[in-house]
Amino acid sequence: MTGSRLSAGSFPGGGALLQAPFEPSAKDRLVDWSIALLLLTGYVWLLLVTTDNLGYARDEGFYFQASKSYAHWFQLLLKDGSAAMAPEVVDRYWRANNEHPALIKSLFALSYQYLYLKFQLFAEEGTAFRFPGMVLSGGALSVTYLWARRVLGVGLLGRLSALAAAVMLGAMPRVFYHAHLSCFDMPVLTMWLVTTYAYWRAAMNGRWSAALLSGVLYGLLLNTKHNSWLLPFALLPHLFLLGSMRLWVRPLTGRAGALKALFCMGTLGPLVFYAGWPWIWRDTIKRLTSYAQFHLKHDYYNMEFLGHTYWEPPMPRGYAPVMTLATVPTITWVLALLGVVVAFRGPLLGVLARLRGASASSDSAETLTEPPGQDSSATAPIASTVAIIRPSATPARPTSHLPTFTLWALCVLISYAPWLRDSTPIFGGTKHWIQAYPFLCLFGGLGLFVTTRHLTQRFTAGPARAAVMAAALACVLTAPVLTTWRSHPWGLSAYVPLVGGAPGAATLGLNRTFWGYTTGSAAEYINREAPPGARIFIHDTAHPSWQMMVKDGRLRRDLRVVWRPSDSDIAIYHHEPHMLRVEYQLWVAYQTTRPAWVGTHHGVPVVWVYQRGQVR
Repeated sequence: MTGSRLSAGSFPGGGALLQAPFEPSAKDRLVDWSIALLLLTGYVWLLLVTTDNLGYARDEGFYFQASKSYAHWFQLLLKDGSAAMAPEVVDRYWRANNEHPALIKSLFALSYQYLYLKFQLFAEEGTAFRFPGMVLSGGALSVTYLWARRVLGVGLLGRLSALAAAVMLGAMPRVFYHAHLSCFDMPVLTMWLVTTYAYWRAAMNGRWSAALLSGVLYGLLLNTKHNSWLLPFALLPHLFLLGSMRLWVRPLTGRAGALKALFCMGTLGPLVFYAGWPWIWRDTIKRLTSYAQFHLKHDYYNMEFLGHTYWEPPMPRGYAPVMTLATVPTITWVLALLGVVVAFRGPLLGVLARLRGASASSDSAETLTEPPGQDSSATAPIASTVAIIRPSATPARPTSHLPTFTLWALCVLISYAPWLRDSTPIFGGTKHWIQAYPFLCLFGGLGLFVTTRHLTQRFTAGPARAAVMAAALACVLTAPVLTTWRSHPWGLSAYVPLVGGAPGAATLGLNRTFWGYTTGSAAEYINREAPPGARIFIHDTAHPSWQMMVKDGRLRRDLRVVWRPSDSDIAIYHHEPHMLRVEYQLWVAYQTTRPAWVGTHHGVPVVWVYQRGQVR
């Protein structure tokens, strides 16, 4: 194992020089990048084979329209660059959906233009729009694995724990649902993760190449979604904690690499953001102000939480933590909590001991004993961290990975921070803090590493140790994988067994669904039972999303959309408490209270269809 030190610096509660994570051998790099590629391709394949029965969400319909407008501009740019760059032409094509940045919609547009229209790699137009988000989602698993490997060290246990961290991310029902969509939520998760990883590499190795990459990636993150505004609030405290607290004496010690990265992020980042969003090329200040105001003063939508529908402040501050516990597989956040305890218990005890005036005693410090036959390089990078899981009467020894763990924790805390305010809208469910989930899984990988490390200490033979590791991996991943698989295609209706699954969540009064995407689950019944040329009320499904289902052949072309229940022959109802008035209107219009068809998730009604002429 080889490693390099940063210039002398100390970490609060520690005092040792900060050490960079291990540098893998060429063979290790080959194996790790192969695994990362398999994670990406495997997850994308899984998303592609499960997308055909997942209806299009409301927001997807609006992004389809905007992306087609951008695709027309790209075509013009290739044919006549000077004409395409005319300000009035830029505005004409980029005005669509200008409340969101352009990067991801541009990828949607290019996928549609080339993978669907030109090369015909996809049979469905909607799947071509969804493909870039799927690739970025698979990339998030790859980067999670690679980062965990850098921290958890060489050897089978480190590799398996890193693999578990990546799979835990993909095996979250809400993550799996959003990974299918032509939306920005998984892309912003990936771009946040990749940008933070690049910053971390720059902070560890001090290279300008890593710093420049951080700047470019942050510009792309800014051009992905407004969640990007929060990242500096995680990185700046991390910079402060990287070196000596005596800033006036050694301001650069331990911080040189991070400062390079932040400098590039603050200079290159805005330039990349500006260059990639043609809408802001003119009237820049006015349009950026409008973009910021749209999100800072976002409309309040309805969301059910614990039996109450919230549509205006004050919003419940418990929403984010409760929804996390209710939707993230329990073993995942339990392991993450264990990883947090492992990462910070020792330093916190050390700080407390210092405050109490306790003296350190090196001969009483607990150490991690290597079983015979175990390569010490497999655990050396986090050996001192593992040792702090046990209480000690003396300050715990410092760990070279404490700055890394702090960065992970800051990314989690900052992602959840807006929901400390009771005026933050909660209309979007878990997707608004989704960028925290890779870091939860990184802590989960650490928790699994520590747990498995203790389980295997009594085994000296290689096969027995490997069998225990494999069994631990299977125990940890089985429930999340099965829970996620069984949640499809009802991702926003999925809840974990901790709250009783979907039935328990319905009893507790947690939101069953939103975005109107469950029309996809009703498509088979509608195609079979709707009369020829039937007029259909589509309720919460956006018209562009309905049109995409028709184009893709998922719905009959003869069906005519109407906007009032009384005008319809067949009607879809997506259940949310604040929409009950729509169902009452259907009862009056159809003279029945009995749906013709009900779509359920684990027995919980989510979407149903009314049809004229049904017996009451």
